[in-house]
Amino acid sequence: MAKELGVRPLHDRILVRRMEEETKTAGGLFIPDTAKEKPQRGEIVATGKGRINDEGKTLPLEVKVGDKILFAKYAGTELKFSGEEFLMMREEDVLGIVQ
Repeated sequence: MAKELGVRPLHDRILVRRMEEETKTAGGLFIPDTAKEKPQRGEIVATGKGRINDEGKTLPLEVKVGDKILFAKYAGTELKFSGEEFLMMREEDVLGIVQ
């Protein structure tokens, strides 16, 4: 996927595609677009090679391409490639992996 976009994250950065949130509440009410918040879930589409420590060794990332993740509300930088929106963030901005 990252090759198709023409971008590869560096070091401990990851490229994330936001996942759409539900448009209906548990009670069956529809949420209008103006009231929706941006989702805090996403799927990793590309990763860097890992974080470099003080000794110059590369520490591999705990996340991988295809993982579904939860991230902080204001995490990352919004980018647009081929008309699609993505987030570039550091691995430390990931709150958890959805099982």
